[in-house]
Amino acid sequence: MTKIISLSDEAYEKLSRLKGKDSFSKTILRLLENRKPLSAYAGIWKDPRFDEIFEKILEERHETKERTW
Repeated sequence: MTKIISLSDEAYEKLSRLKGKDSFSKTILRLLENRKPLSAYAGIWKDPRFDEIFEKILEERHETKERTW
C-alpha cells in the first residue's frame, strides 16, 4: 500500500542525498532499523563526576537570563 507524506524542502534534500540509488521507502526503513529507543542510552554516561557536572549545569541554567525579543 502506498501512502503520501509531506516533507519540508530541507528534509527532502537530506533524505534524497542519503538515499543514493535506493528508493525513499528503502532509505527510511534502513534509517529506522538502526534507530535505538532513548532508553537504550540511559546510564551510558558513567563519569564518576556526573553529579557534580549535573549540579553545575543546573546552576548555570538558573543564572542564565531569559531572552527578550
